[in-house]
Amino acid sequence: FGSSRTTSIRDNLPTGSASQPVAMGISRDSRHKHRSTGGRRNLHQKKRKFEMGRPSALCKLGAKRVRPVRCRGGNMKYRGLRIDAGNFAWGSENCAKKVRLLDVVYNSTSNELVRTKTLTKNTIVQIDAQPFKQWYLKK
Repeated sequence: FGSSRTTSIRDNLPTGSASQPVAMGISRDSRHKHRSTGGRRNLHQKKRKFEMGRPSALCKLGAKRVRPVRCRGGNMKYRGLRIDAGNFAWGSENCAKKVRLLDVVYNSTSNELVRTKTLTKNTIVQIDAQPFKQWYLKK
């Protein structure tokens, strides 16, 4: 009560080795959920490796940057961190081309994703139409 020392949130965090804050893991288990009756579940086993989740990639607009991620069974996934081109289809003309991405225009999830140029599913993007124009004029 008589202390004039100010504390921050970091002072109250649990610490790991070498006094680094402990990071919480992302788990895909259902043991932490309540029963269908509303009661609590007893935890009788630890987290398992196959229940592991990973943080989202939050792919941005920029020069291509892809990182390999080791998955279950030694398989590899390739996590896109930055992308500058993609395959886009012109549905009514039955034509698909690889084109450059120019800008993120709209995202129904959040305006912050537009401001930071984050690419997610259902993001509206502006593309370079030159390959489609060339195809249309050649047709």
